[in-house]
Amino acid sequence: MKILAVVLLLLPAWASASKLYIPMDASQANHLKAYGLTYWILQQNIPVDWLLNHRGGSFLCDHNQVIENEAIVRGVTYEIISDAQADQMAAVIASPSSNQDLMRLEQFPKIAVYTPRSESPWDDAVVLALKYAEIPYQELYDEEVLNGDLSHYDWLHLHHEDFTGQYGKFHMAFHMHPWYQAQRQECEDIANKYGYAKVSHLKRAVTQKIQDFVVKGGYMFAMCSATDTYDIALATESTDMAAAVYDGDPVDRTANQKLDFQNTFAFINFSVVTNPWEIEFSSIDVDLSTRPIPREQDYFSLFEFSAKWDPIPTMLTQNHEKTIRGFLGATTAFRKEHLRPNVIVLGENRQAHEAKYIHGEFGRGFWTFYGGHDPEDYQHNIGEQPTDLRLHPNSPGYRLILNNILFPAAKKKKQKT
Repeated sequence: MKILAVVLLLLPAWASASKLYIPMDASQANHLKAYGLTYWILQQNIPVDWLLNHRGGSFLCDHNQVIENEAIVRGVTYEIISDAQADQMAAVIASPSSNQDLMRLEQFPKIAVYTPRSESPWDDAVVLALKYAEIPYQELYDEEVLNGDLSHYDWLHLHHEDFTGQYGKFHMAFHMHPWYQAQRQECEDIANKYGYAKVSHLKRAVTQKIQDFVVKGGYMFAMCSATDTYDIALATESTDMAAAVYDGDPVDRTANQKLDFQNTFAFINFSVVTNPWEIEFSSIDVDLSTRPIPREQDYFSLFEFSAKWDPIPTMLTQNHEKTIRGFLGATTAFRKEHLRPNVIVLGENRQAHEAKYIHGEFGRGFWTFYGGHDPEDYQHNIGEQPTDLRLHPNSPGYRLILNNILFPAAKKKKQKT
């Protein structure tokens, strides 16, 4: 890394007299690798301009042969343009009549993935995206969170997780499986180590630590059951929604009357499901048994935001497609009636009246929730092989994940009034 930095500094002045342009529209051969290339450029301390709403959210940086070679190796489509062409492009973007903007990316975010150490029978879409795009990350779990290690990172992804302490409510179907027993034992061991009587108490403490991370300016991203169970854990601090099969004592029959929505990120006025045999946590998630959308018609649409006035949601929705195939999960999508008024809906299924992709601020930080398990596997079942992203290099659903990974690299701009 140090040698490469020296090489870049020693390149002749003419090497940066042109620009390397990475288109992100349909002409891009590998959208997912393009994010990894952009992250790599930032690692070399070279700023990158994210051209919002310009050919699918393209990237632009000073050209040099080292970067061009890296683009070739990664199979990323690029163009070499002159400074005059770049200036002309910038003029178009800056025009008040253009719904485009330029966002300077300056520093690569340090990424952490919250995931258990024990083996899981399912893959995680964010981990798949990070590995395929060649973006480095560190794994951590409850112990590291409780020990304060989140302060070393900028962006945190919550792996497929149940923060209610009910182990995904998989007891009836999988309690004899070694992976289930190992994950349960891991959580119970950590709870005992830190003096928590039950795993649900441990998970609430973890959610509060993560909340503090966001309040102080961190970026948090979650998919599937890590979305709604995170807020449920915060709302059930003063009650017990877990049945004896999960924590050794009976559920509080008045749990729904004791919910406290004061500190939740996204959801309010929901009810929890206390039946231990029903694999559903609350009324937040859509009910697949009554959902009026057949698979062939299951799509969600991204909203279009003002690039100049709403740069954050614009960054998070950059894509070469605005209508994206839906996909299921332990938590598939969110009922709109349970969203806080200040939650920004980034993507929705209007026909089903459900939000798929949502975002908000909390303290000085940000959170984003993305419903479903795998954008390229409509109904991913436990034990199935992970998605091979080599077959989906242009996945618009996976692009939304990678938008969030680059989001923290953006130079903070003063809010426009």
